[in-house]
Amino acid sequence: MAAPCEALGIGRAHAGRGAGNEDGWFDGHGIALSPHQNYIHDEYHQCPKYDSHHQNVNAERRPPAMKVSQEQKAQNRSRILTEAGRLFREKGFDAVSVAEVMKAAGMTHGGFYGHFQSKDDLVAQTISHAVGSQSGIDDLGAWIDAYLSEPHREHPDLGCPMAALAGFMRQQAPEARASMAQVLAAQIATLTDVMPGEDSAKRRRAAIGSWSAMVGALILARSIDAPALSGELLSETRAWIDERKAPDQPTPAQKRRAA
Repeated sequence: MAAPCEALGIGRAHAGRGAGNEDGWFDGHGIALSPHQNYIHDEYHQCPKYDSHHQNVNAERRPPAMKVSQEQKAQNRSRILTEAGRLFREKGFDAVSVAEVMKAAGMTHGGFYGHFQSKDDLVAQTISHAVGSQSGIDDLGAWIDAYLSEPHREHPDLGCPMAALAGFMRQQAPEARASMAQVLAAQIATLTDVMPGEDSAKRRRAAIGSWSAMVGALILARSIDAPALSGELLSETRAWIDERKAPDQPTPAQKRRAA
C-alpha cells in the first residue's frame, strides 16, 4: 500500500546501498524515514495524521453549527414569501427565478428547499401570504378610494396581488390556481360583510360586482400609456360603484361591533 504522503513528494527507495537501511523510505528532500512510519512533519511537510476512524486528528475542531430555531425559520420563510410576492407582482411569475427571490430575501439559493418543495409551491404559498398580509376593511368608502387611486396604479409591486397576478394565473400549476380561488372567495366574503343592506344575497352580488369592477379597472388602467384615459377608468369605476350602493345603513360588521 502506498504511504499517505507519497502524493506530496515522499517516495520509496531502497536504502541498502550507502544508507544501511534495507527497506527505507526517502521523502522528496532525501530525508530517511522509518520503515513503518507513514507520515512526517518537518519544515517541508505537514501531512495529516488520521485516527482509526479516518478522521484528521490534526485538523482544527470546529463547534457544531447552531441549529436554526423554529421561530427564526418562520421569520426566514415569511421574508422569502414577502420578497417573492413583491417580485411576482412587479415582473410576473415566469420572469422571476428562485435564485432572484432568495437573493432579495438575503439568503442562499440552497436554503430554498428547506422551506418549499418547488417554485410552484412557492407561487401557491406566496399568493396566500400576499393577501393574508393585507389589512382589513374598516371604512369601505376610503378603502375603495385607495384601491382606485393613481398611487396604487403606479405601484403594482406593493399593491393588490389579485390585480397584479390574475392575468398570469391561467398558465400556473393547479395548486397555485387553487390558492388563488381560496383568496378570491375570502375577499368576496370580506366585502360582502361590509356591504350595506339587509339581504345577504344582494350584498354578496354587490360585493362580487364591485370587486370585479375594481380589479378590472386597475388592470386596464395599468395596461395603457394614456394618462387621461387611465385616470378616467379609475374615477368612473368609482362613480359607478357609488351609484349602485344601497342607502347608507349599518352593515352586518357594524352591527356586530355595536352589540
